[in-house]
Amino acid sequence: MAREVKQVLQRYSDLQDIIAILGIDELSEEDKATVARARRLQRFMSQPFFVAEVFTGRSGQVREHQGDRCLVQGDPRGQRRHAPEQAFFLAGTLDDVRENAAKLAV
Repeated sequence: MAREVKQVLQRYSDLQDIIAILGIDELSEEDKATVARARRLQRFMSQPFFVAEVFTGRSGQVREHQGDRCLVQGDPRGQRRHAPEQAFFLAGTLDDVRENAAKLAV
C-alpha cells in the first residue's frame, strides 16, 4: 500500500510541471484521475493530530488503517470519487470524509 501511495504521489509530482505550464485541461483523462487521486490522498493523510488541536480546532483522533486500503487501491463503487477534495482534509476516517462531504454539500 505504501509503495502504491508513493507511486501515485510521485506521478503527481512529475505532472505538476506540465500542469504549471499547460494547465490541467491538457492532461489525459488517466493523468487527470491520477492528479485527483493524489490530491485526495494528500488531504486524507493530514489526519487530525492531537498536538494540532490548538491550531486546527478539531479534536485529535487515533486512526485505524483498515479503510485506508480502500482509498489507496481505488474506489470500486465510486463512493468517494465525487466527494470534494476538501472533505478529505483532516478526516480521521472514511466516515469522517462522508460527513465532511455532506456538510460541504449543504
